[in-house]
Amino acid sequence: MTFRFELLTEPASPVAPRAGRLTTNHGTVETPVFMPVGTLATVKALLPDEVRATGAQILLVNAYHLYLRPGHELVQSLGGVHQFMDWHGPILSDSGGFQVFSLARLRKVDERGVRFRSHHDGSEHLYTPETAMAVQRALGVDIAMPLDHVVPGDADEKAAREAAERTVRWYERSRAAADGLPAFAIVQGATSHAVRRWHARTLAGLDAPGYSIGGLSVGESKEAMWAMAEVVNAELPIGKPRYLMGVGSPEDLVEGVARGIDMFDCVLPTRLGRNGALFTSEGRVNIRNARFARESGPVEQGCDCLACGRFSAAYLHHLFRNRELLGYRLATIHNVRFLVRMMEETRTAIVAGRFREFTDTFLGRYRGTDPGERERQRRLWEASTGRDL
Repeated sequence: MTFRFELLTEPASPVAPRAGRLTTNHGTVETPVFMPVGTLATVKALLPDEVRATGAQILLVNAYHLYLRPGHELVQSLGGVHQFMDWHGPILSDSGGFQVFSLARLRKVDERGVRFRSHHDGSEHLYTPETAMAVQRALGVDIAMPLDHVVPGDADEKAAREAAERTVRWYERSRAAADGLPAFAIVQGATSHAVRRWHARTLAGLDAPGYSIGGLSVGESKEAMWAMAEVVNAELPIGKPRYLMGVGSPEDLVEGVARGIDMFDCVLPTRLGRNGALFTSEGRVNIRNARFARESGPVEQGCDCLACGRFSAAYLHHLFRNRELLGYRLATIHNVRFLVRMMEETRTAIVAGRFREFTDTFLGRYRGTDPGERERQRRLWEASTGRDL
């Protein structure tokens, strides 16, 4: 398996923005990067060509869901997940640890793994670290995630520590079963500074090909989420990719990059798009609102997506008011392209040494960004770098 990560800029600290390049069997990925989610081997409502046209470099699929339906062995027999979904760029797979703990019924955790009943048909399964790796090897993905023990963000320190310790043991088993497939280590620990720090240090010592930060963006405050990201990134090797799982709102991407995150994924742009919520440089808008009924211009002036390039906001408003499927597709294309373009602009700003200027401009316009958080971020940058970014 081909897997290599190189930094293209020299970060001022472990908790500072950086630009990099990830090389895989199916191509290279420039970071920071947003990965659209294709849970069931499809980015909802979009053809692979339409996803490619957004500039997306890498997609995410979910091993747990594909294990249950249609089955990883079937996907393997049909040429692997790249052939199955006609996406021939890099693919990262989530093992499904979060889904096992959030969707499955009657789950029971022990040292072997997780025994659960499928949320589809009630069938019983034992999902182990070895099973998760076997599924992802069969799918033929470029980057795999190990099975991890996920606990709620408000779990007490004892429960968080026990889950983190089990996640370390499961990672060692996962790596032994990976058979050359790059498997990132996942840092857990709920919102405990001590557990997150210990877990990050322990996993850093195992020299994983990359590191994921899991168990965040699950209901905890933004302040707690970013505090955990800072604690973890301060302990991780600078030369390895960092992936913040399940985070994808525009303001959160900017805040994550500021703290040294390289990779993001989230269902947010597709889910919001299907519900008529579109990203703009000034915040989200609801295309169903009456103010768009006679708007002859695009949803976002200057946006280069298919929806804004060919159709008026009034037309999208009309489609959503009448529940036309084309509206869901166009809104999804717009949202995915918005985040992909954001990451393109972020990389450019980092390389040019203009990251702080870029973020000040973006967060200054984007509604919903707390001014106090912006000021706190400014102080963090100044303390960690001693210079303008």
